[in-house]
Amino acid sequence: MSILPEAHAAETLLGIDFGRQRIGVAVGSLLTGRAQPLGTVTNKGEEPDWNKLGDYVREWQPGRIIVGLPGALDGSETDMSARARTFANQLAARFQRPVELVDEQLSSAAAHAQLREARSAGLRRKRLRRGDLDPVAAQLILETWLNEYRRNGPADCAG
Repeated sequence: MSILPEAHAAETLLGIDFGRQRIGVAVGSLLTGRAQPLGTVTNKGEEPDWNKLGDYVREWQPGRIIVGLPGALDGSETDMSARARTFANQLAARFQRPVELVDEQLSSAAAHAQLREARSAGLRRKRLRRGDLDPVAAQLILETWLNEYRRNGPADCAG
């Protein structure tokens, strides 16, 4: 178990699952090492809803933002990798927060499996909708980063 520096122990983080139509948002904490889904932001016409993203930043005051970096199964960059990098740079410039990238390979598939399992266990009653996946994928992305942070410290978390 690693001991976190006191100044950063309670740092709040936002996790982002960037997509062409929707952006999932989650919140987490260095203190607890856990994250929870928050909601979805539209991304229509290649222009995210910056106002809604700004609402999340103002409400949660994250110390940093973690953005999932998609890639091909062989680890190579894709068109979505480049889009996610551009989006991460825009986030950093717009909200004046450090933004880090983390490998998010298969996070949407894992989110779908998690939601399906919760539904079959009776923890979710409604049918799954496309927008349900994005915040859970953001949660998984953020938890991936948090796990790396706890294992390796801050220097080895960036993707």
